[in-house]
Amino acid sequence: MNYLHYEFDAGPDDLIEVKLDKAANVQLLDPSNFELYRRGSKYHYHGGYVKVSPYLMSPPHQGHWHLVVDLGGHAGTVRASARLLPRTIRQGVHSG
Repeated sequence: MNYLHYEFDAGPDDLIEVKLDKAANVQLLDPSNFELYRRGSKYHYHGGYVKVSPYLMSPPHQGHWHLVVDLGGHAGTVRASARLLPRTIRQGVHSG
């Protein structure tokens, strides 16, 4: 399986920004679910199929997180970048 992989130490007060060049699956996994994902087993994640870029997400709790971007087994490639937004930017972002 082809996928892009990023790692973050983050929590609910943090924002992760993901930029995509096309629609793709964006999944945030804890370490045990990332291992299940890599093995092709059933796993749980936060996120989903993303059509709009940039996409912002926050982890549900503090911890070490794996962000995976893939095309769900479909042919093709996706280009992406992911970063933890600096605190000064995060303070200016409001959710509805």
